[in-house]
Amino acid sequence: MEFAINDVVLVHDDKQQQQLLLKLRCSVKNYDWGRPGRDSGVATLFALNSGSQFDPDEPYAELWMGTHESGPSFVVSGGGQNEVVLTLKSWLVNNPNVLGEKVLEKWGCDLPFLFKVLSVAKALSIQAHPDKELARTLHKLQPDVYKDANHKPEMALAVTEFEALCGFIALKELKAVLHTVPEVLELVSIEDANLVLQLHDQDGEEIVKPILQAVFTQLMSAGKERVTVAVDRLISRLHKESQVRQLTDKEQLVVRLEKQYPGDIGVIAAFFLNYVKLNPGEALYLGANEPHAYIYGECIECMATSDNVVRAGLTPKYRDVDTLCSMLTYKQGSPEILRGVPLNPYVTKYLPPFDEFEIDRCVLPQGESVSFPAVPGPSIFLVAVGEGMMNPGSPKGLVVTAGDVLFAAANTEISITSASELNLYRTGVNTKFFKASQV
Repeated sequence: MEFAINDVVLVHDDKQQQQLLLKLRCSVKNYDWGRPGRDSGVATLFALNSGSQFDPDEPYAELWMGTHESGPSFVVSGGGQNEVVLTLKSWLVNNPNVLGEKVLEKWGCDLPFLFKVLSVAKALSIQAHPDKELARTLHKLQPDVYKDANHKPEMALAVTEFEALCGFIALKELKAVLHTVPEVLELVSIEDANLVLQLHDQDGEEIVKPILQAVFTQLMSAGKERVTVAVDRLISRLHKESQVRQLTDKEQLVVRLEKQYPGDIGVIAAFFLNYVKLNPGEALYLGANEPHAYIYGECIECMATSDNVVRAGLTPKYRDVDTLCSMLTYKQGSPEILRGVPLNPYVTKYLPPFDEFEIDRCVLPQGESVSFPAVPGPSIFLVAVGEGMMNPGSPKGLVVTAGDVLFAAANTEISITSASELNLYRTGVNTKFFKASQV
């Protein structure tokens, strides 16, 4: 697919303010947890976006849409030998006005959000993302591991049924784990386990947190040989018990995780975390210092512009157990599931409690039209399924098809008419940020 200068659409409103919409060429990540190309939504979208072929056997994990240097998007002009390629970030530095006054003032000449599509075949690491203060420290100490100094709150919006581990289970469930999963007690002290069992629901965070932290840190810090023995014993026990009873959802998950990561402490740590299943159109948001692991499925993901990940299990990558166990909030209870707020019959908005981003999900039947009102900040649009026309009433309406990724400048109204059923996602700076800045 050629991205030439005619992929830029300039529109003028009644005030003759220039508005802009341009296509982007995006980066792909082939992490080993991704789905093989033949089954990967990321592979399909990347091939359509770039005009290239995908390898049906290679894993395709993430499509990145934004300005992070680890996976930049590009603005391409010209063609053939005259082709000029700029990173979107470089282009924004040269055209800062497209970001809008409030965004420039808060975040400078950069997008505050990073937009992704994920295709997950096997579990990602048990991980957390640092807050801003910790991110600055980690980046300074280990810049080769922690690539930037920004925090990374994020939200996952399910495209298919999507499974994840997220946050610590409630106290009642944790006590049940200590009673029914003897392999945990092989890796933590009886004294600390008893302290958990003696806790009450009315006990405050100042009492519960240090006890939970002590138990979880012991678990995650256990020696490799002890962990291997405990995991093997756990899986052997569950296989035997499955002959006489139905394993719980969590137990079935643990068996799956062990096949993916044999002898890994993350297999047992999963008992401490909430197991969440999202239906398509449901979303999960994750603040700084909250433990989580994506398990299976496809999702749209958005986050602050960062690639900082502190890992401690279910991964062949670098593990920083001490940092992870010290940084967590240790909040307990089920995470909030967002189902979005309908803006009209076709568009649903998902608003996490973070300034940097929001997501709109649009499902547009064939022959229908919808408008996205002008907003004071930039947006990125992803056409996931179908085709249509953007800004059809303008002299240079733009045909869009699956795989197209478009940057829209601040104060640009976008209208779309579908030629077939069209699924589209938009991300931009959180609407609440602009409302708060007006107060």
